[in-house]
Amino acid sequence: MAHLELEGNQITLDSLEKGTDNPAFSSLGEEELYEERDRPCGGNEEKRGEGNRRVAWYCRRALQPASKAKNYFKEHTKTLWRVFWGLLGVAYMCYFIAACWLNFQRALALVIITAVVIFFACWSLFKKYCGAKVLTLLSPFWKCLQKSWPWLKWLLCVLLLGGLVTWLALDTARNPEQLISLAGFCVLVLFLFAFSKHHSAVSWRAVFWGLGLEFLIGLFILRTTPGIQVFQWLGDQIQVVFLGYTKAGSGFVFGNMLIEDIFAFQSLPIIIFFSCVMSILYYLGVMQWLILKISWLLQVSLGTTPTETLSVAGNIFVGQTEAPLLIRPYLADMTHSEMHAVMTGGFSTIAGSVMGAYISFGIDAASLIAASVMAAPCALAMSKLVYPEVEESKFKGKESVRIASGEERNILEAASNGAAASVGLVANIAANLIAFLAVLEFINAALRWFGEMVDIKDLSFQMICSYVLMPIAFLMGADWADSPLVAELLGIKIFLNEFVAYQQLATYKKNRLSGLEEWSDGRKQWISERAESITTFALCGFANLSSIGVMLGGLTSMVPHRKSELASIVLRALLTGICVSMLNSCLAGLLYVPTEVGNCVTLLSTTNFTSTNYGIYMCCKQLFASTVLENGMISFTGAWADAAESMPCLTQCCGHYNHTSCVV
Repeated sequence: MAHLELEGNQITLDSLEKGTDNPAFSSLGEEELYEERDRPCGGNEEKRGEGNRRVAWYCRRALQPASKAKNYFKEHTKTLWRVFWGLLGVAYMCYFIAACWLNFQRALALVIITAVVIFFACWSLFKKYCGAKVLTLLSPFWKCLQKSWPWLKWLLCVLLLGGLVTWLALDTARNPEQLISLAGFCVLVLFLFAFSKHHSAVSWRAVFWGLGLEFLIGLFILRTTPGIQVFQWLGDQIQVVFLGYTKAGSGFVFGNMLIEDIFAFQSLPIIIFFSCVMSILYYLGVMQWLILKISWLLQVSLGTTPTETLSVAGNIFVGQTEAPLLIRPYLADMTHSEMHAVMTGGFSTIAGSVMGAYISFGIDAASLIAASVMAAPCALAMSKLVYPEVEESKFKGKESVRIASGEERNILEAASNGAAASVGLVANIAANLIAFLAVLEFINAALRWFGEMVDIKDLSFQMICSYVLMPIAFLMGADWADSPLVAELLGIKIFLNEFVAYQQLATYKKNRLSGLEEWSDGRKQWISERAESITTFALCGFANLSSIGVMLGGLTSMVPHRKSELASIVLRALLTGICVSMLNSCLAGLLYVPTEVGNCVTLLSTTNFTSTNYGIYMCCKQLFASTVLENGMISFTGAWADAAESMPCLTQCCGHYNHTSCVV
């Protein structure tokens, strides 16, 4: 056989046939090749590893102070926090003293806020460290009170009732028209009792305590000097200062011309701003704290369960679909009476976000805030009157429930979510306004057409409401002349929505403040201050037919298996919510104090009459009433009898208003 010879390595055919491996491709040769290849690289890795270890050592040495500082902070966290809060407290004290020293009147709001915060902080510390000891000391007195309570409560009821009757007799003696509002209040309570689901099961404790709290809150806000000043200041801050911040954002986006003239760019951005602020307060825990405090007061006094009380208290600040989110985990197990209370609370109040829009119309901010606060105890009371508890609640005797909190991770996310969430609300309001105003115009056109067939001119939805609801408006305390317009606004609120009604009320208020004639072509152009106040309270609530879908949609999304139960309750809750707003308006009429006109002689003598206002109108009306016509000559009585300016002022008043004395 032929042989193939090569230098160095011999390869023969025989060896190939026998399967002898090529030495160049043997495993030994392969290992040698790998060793030759890896030898320089292995040296580089050792050098690189040694360099990495040196870098790590230098890094550890450089970071050693930071590590020690971190460990120190961990060990002394509590002490360092105390030092931080102490320094912050000292800094605030210095700032507080400086503000009070420079101008105490200017710093009065800061003083009030500081006092409130200190009070609740001290109260929290007192409860934490001394609460148990105080309860132990008072336990003998509490046991004695419990033994005497069966007869003592009747004695207290008699004393309170006697005091209330005496006060009402003395107070209404000066203004007898207040008795009409009192009669309306009683009629509405009896009306709701007539529609009660279970007459024999009514919890009169909840009813009387709720109405009592409503009366005390109204008395404090509308009659006492501190209450009037506090709520007037709060309303002015919202109306004059707080709402002005909206113009910075809306003016940049839409331009100053649009936000001055167009409603959509003037009022709707306020809702976005309010929603953003509410979301921030919710993230910071301020809203939860306020809601829990109000809920505790209502629960202790009325004896209602924590779940329904918490939802109704939340309705003071948030809307009818947001408040139930506070108790979402408990909705599935709540009784029918508790669900009715949740719905009634939603129908009886307005959300804080839309309140800003109503204030921007010119509606009195103090009255809106007062109406929202007063509605909470009244809604619970009337809910328990209309739908008493006959089931065994799973939450009875439970001291508290866990309140849901937001999922935002920081304050910027909270602000962004609040603004984004309001976009749907703004779009919903704008769409509803377009739809409802268009539908209202269509209904009025149809009614006018039907009316003309039988020679009834200007028949409209507002006219029908003014006749049907006029007795209710009169019972709330409005003058008979103002009752048709108040009834018209009530009808718009119930059958359309309160947004449209408040817009119309703002127009009436603007006409009055502008000093327009009260009557023009047989129609009133404005209503009195008393009627304005009563109407503001009566319109303050989401109780209208369109809100039924909103309420059912919101609650059904949380507890879908209770849809049929909710549908069977909602109409009764709507009726209760409407009556709660009317009860608030009756109380506003009962506690209303007429505004003093002032010295009209001085006012008209110093006025240049280039424009008119409500003060000028009332003084001119007084001057007309003081005018006496005898044999074609004009004389004056009362304060104008000896005033040298009587005739010039009469001439100026006749230039703006019509009166029989102006013809002479």
